[in-house]
Amino acid sequence: MIWGHLLAAAGGLVLLVAGADRFVTGAAALARNLGVAPMVIGLTVVGFGTSAPEMLVSGIAAWQGNPGLGIGNALGSNVTNIALIIGATALVRPLRVHSQTVRRELPVLMAVTLAAFALMADGHLGRLDGALLLGGLGLLLYAMLLLARRDRRDPLAAEFAAEIPTAMPTPRALLWLALGLAGLLAGSRALVWGAVGLAEALGVSDLVIGLTVVAIGTSLPELAASLAGALKGEDDIAVGNVIGSNMFNLLAVLALPGLIRPAPFAPEVLTRDFPVMVALTVALLAMAHGFRGEGRIQRWEGALLLAAFLSYDYMLYAGS
Repeated sequence: MIWGHLLAAAGGLVLLVAGADRFVTGAAALARNLGVAPMVIGLTVVGFGTSAPEMLVSGIAAWQGNPGLGIGNALGSNVTNIALIIGATALVRPLRVHSQTVRRELPVLMAVTLAAFALMADGHLGRLDGALLLGGLGLLLYAMLLLARRDRRDPLAAEFAAEIPTAMPTPRALLWLALGLAGLLAGSRALVWGAVGLAEALGVSDLVIGLTVVAIGTSLPELAASLAGALKGEDDIAVGNVIGSNMFNLLAVLALPGLIRPAPFAPEVLTRDFPVMVALTVALLAMAHGFRGEGRIQRWEGALLLAAFLSYDYMLYAGS
């Protein structure tokens, strides 16, 4: 039976990655056809779309009585985004951060991370916590819209404009949007079923499965986007995708288990997983902010981030 769960998880991941790609393409093209500015699309539509796999997996897992998998998915995805995605991307090509928007988002990500920790410090993720996190998401989206309209000359705007489809007819965009959503729904259900089955078969908690297998799988769209951006010289997109995704994960993905299935969670979340995520967020802030000029993430810093990712996953494996 373990092979059935493994195949379901793998098939679910494939559907999630393909669905997220089609969903983002269709939504971005539709928004552009409606006259929405590329900067607004990049900061909101694309950011939401690349976090859609985590949101659906977290929501379905909580609905089926496995909120630990949803919490692990949110925190594990943030660890994966910084340590694996930024680490691997910087190892391929050092990253320069020119965008003032990206620099402003880094301290906001730090504040969101600490706020999420404060809400969960009592060892329980409840409906009020989830509602406050979603409220924070609303404020964040509003602030992003204001920044996007004000900073039209930011280097990030030109990079988004180059990436967002410009010649896709609206009916085709709607078709891609629908197909992407169908792939996301089917993939998330298959992945949750397979992941829970794997956890039971291997004798590990659904939290650990969420922190590892599910988190890595649902972060694949961000990995593809960041690597592609770096190879094209669009470094601000490579870093901005991770920052935006991490904020969506904490404010939207983490909110869903609290809203759908309020429950206490494993103490390791506060003593192990949150501290690792906070430490990596501080490291990204120090590397990418550029306190004396432009930010720059060197290859050796990417190697350190990758080493941190491998060490964390080994710690999870050894403790399970």
